[in-house]
Amino acid sequence: MSLPSGFSIGHWTDPVAMTGCTVILCEGGATAGVHMGGGAPATIQTDIIGPASATAILHAVLLTGGSAFGLAAYGGVMAFLEEKGIGIAVRNWRVPHVAGAVIFDLIIGDGTVRPDAAAGHAACRMATREPAEGLVGAGTGATVAKLAGGSRPGGLGIVSLRAGAATVTAVMVVNALGDIWDEEQREWVARSESRPLVPASGNTTIGAVLTDAALDRDATRRVAMTAHDGLARAVRPAHTDRDGDTIFALAAGPVVADPFVIQRAAADAVERAIVRAARAGGGTMRT
Repeated sequence: MSLPSGFSIGHWTDPVAMTGCTVILCEGGATAGVHMGGGAPATIQTDIIGPASATAILHAVLLTGGSAFGLAAYGGVMAFLEEKGIGIAVRNWRVPHVAGAVIFDLIIGDGTVRPDAAAGHAACRMATREPAEGLVGAGTGATVAKLAGGSRPGGLGIVSLRAGAATVTAVMVVNALGDIWDEEQREWVARSESRPLVPASGNTTIGAVLTDAALDRDATRRVAMTAHDGLARAVRPAHTDRDGDTIFALAAGPVVADPFVIQRAAADAVERAIVRAARAGGGTMRT
């Protein structure tokens, strides 16, 4: 795995309470976009990179467990970046731009323990260019294959692909209602034991696509949208009204690349990262 230049990833993990958070740092700033395809998202500050915003720059993305309570980790990410003097200059301050999304993991471990500001700050301090995968960070309490009322471990997966001269990396936290299909191996990685549908709530697949390609805000937003194609290939069904499927896109050049090539790679990387997350969480990782 090779992250695009300018990015690092840190985890805070509580393996006892089965929750955690993951922070993707781009301290130099990245052009950003986001697309939400599920019917039950829980996010923070997505408006600052939305189509109505005058700016489309992020310095970090927070992916966290703890349901809406886990959004408290946002304050720790902001504090870390402020301490480093990172953000948009406003008079005597620098205001970091951070957005994030959460998964529901309260019923897996100790639901009274959730990522907080200290956890968000710790995840930033742990940022590295060689992050761990599996049941770590925001993926710690993730589960999948809940169509029949049961569940299997989900997790966090990271896949990097080349797209011409650029690198495209998908970082995915898989807590889906649906089953996980591996198209390359032509097999189910995680599947519900029976088909009768149980309307389970508290699901979502969240993540981010990172690239060192130089993209404008419209092209970056399109990367976030096409990335959901990869989600739908791997998670079946995806984008239900009981999933909060949300994917961010971050582009920090300077590599010149055709946006179409980046979009195609984004979908492929997301698909593979979701499969990798489910394999890592379930103990069947294939390198």
